[in-house]
Amino acid sequence: MFVPLLVGAAVAVAMGAYGRYHTPTGIAVNVAGFSSPLTVKVWLGTGAAVFAVIQLFSAMAMWGRLGGFSPSWAGSVHRWSGRIAFLLTVPVAVHCLYALGFVDAEPRALAHSLLGCLFFGAFSTKMLALPKPGLAGWVLPVVGGVVFTVLIGVWLTSSLWYFATFGVGF
Repeated sequence: MFVPLLVGAAVAVAMGAYGRYHTPTGIAVNVAGFSSPLTVKVWLGTGAAVFAVIQLFSAMAMWGRLGGFSPSWAGSVHRWSGRIAFLLTVPVAVHCLYALGFVDAEPRALAHSLLGCLFFGAFSTKMLALPKPGLAGWVLPVVGGVVFTVLIGVWLTSSLWYFATFGVGF
């Protein structure tokens, strides 16, 4: 687990350093049907959070933590919901790092910036740990739980904050 943890830490630090020292452009790509790049970010982040919840329940089903409910398709749902959640986070991260940079002007923004970098580091750690043979049985659930918790923290400090401040809109 040393190498996956080291790589995950390097990814988190590299993203934070890039966001901090890159001059933000203020320019982001908008998507048709949304009122602004910020609403695109909010809704993609919300989609990622929804798929993260699906990840949580499918993992619980795979590990037999939902009583007798452990369908054979839980593994496929877990893998695909994870892929979709991750793909939804990539344009959000690009927008945040390129257009906004690492923001520390207020506690919420600082927490959001730190959690965003930590998410990609934790995700990298999980992906590198998956093919490792002989891991203790608790490792993947713990690392997956960290990825889930951090992504929900990112959502709470961005999308939920946006919805509470500006309302639910496109």
